[in-house]
Amino acid sequence: MKASTIGASVLVVLTVLLVSRCVAAEPQTHSAANHPPSRSGPAALPSPTGSAPGSFNNTDIAWLQLMIPMTEQAVRLLELAPGKTTDPKLRRFAEEHVSDRRTTLRGLRDLLRRSGVPESNEHEGHDIPGMVIPDDFAALKRADGAAFDRLFTKDAREYLTQSVLVAKSEQRAGSDQETKAFAAALEKTHGGQLTRLEP
Repeated sequence: MKASTIGASVLVVLTVLLVSRCVAAEPQTHSAANHPPSRSGPAALPSPTGSAPGSFNNTDIAWLQLMIPMTEQAVRLLELAPGKTTDPKLRRFAEEHVSDRRTTLRGLRDLLRRSGVPESNEHEGHDIPGMVIPDDFAALKRADGAAFDRLFTKDAREYLTQSVLVAKSEQRAGSDQETKAFAAALEKTHGGQLTRLEP
């Protein structure tokens, strides 16, 4: 994550655009009778396989496809902390929330399966807000003690902040009620967890 390089406000806008990129192009919901997702945006969404339920629109799909890799990386981040941190508060935070992230990941994958769209990492290799990238993990693995704590806290805050922002976007522009409810629950949970990481 390189928020300091580009500017946090620009990255927030980019993240929200990733989620809502296809809403203007195709506001209709997916169904077996409708056309596949629009491919006119910056990156094409995969076409649904089989007969997708009609309640999903492109924002729902884009949000799920963004949150799955973000959450996978968050699990890795939280798993790394107990063996590296010297801060008991951060150790407790990581140990308490890693199982929550795994549960979140299962829920996101269940929703994507229900949509009929196969799971694929649309953001492989992208350095986007909230995503803990390989360079971040390399720095975390090299660091110990207070240096690790600073990096871990920065990456965890960025993940939680961006997940809250895109969850709000999903609630505004999504169509599937279960997916929007899941986003609302994540917004509330991640917002509360973010306050625990404040200095």
